Amino acid sequence: MRHLKKGRSLHRSSSHRKAMLRNLAVSVLTHERVRTTEAKAKEVRSLVDRIITWGKRGDLHARRLTVRQVGSRTIVKRVFDELGPRYQNRPGGYTRMMKIGYRQGDNAPMVLLELVDRPMS
Repeated sequence: MRHLKKGRSLHRSSSHRKAMLRNLAVSVLTHERVRTTEAKAKEVRSLVDRIITWGKRGDLHARRLTVRQVGSRTIVKRVFDELGPRYQNRPGGYTRMMKIGYRQGDNAPMVLLELVDRPMS
């Protein structure tokens, strides 16, 4: 039985999985769009949404939680100065997943994970 087993293991150790998801979250927050597998995107989606919600709060504790999670002060500044105010009136759901096909090598389903309402460039 799988009681109290939350999240996907992604066939990695817990430290590798945590580092990979943090790196992927930083990439999403930096570039606002990233191409990855569907399973990884589903896992990192909740982390990115949580970080943006902290950015909307804007208090010191939320800033410290964000620094602890992403590790980069430049990303934290961007979350609190740019992304937080951008999504201030949105109640949640800051990311969008668009299926883009399958990877050539192993036929893994690939998606484009991006922030909604991102400025077109």
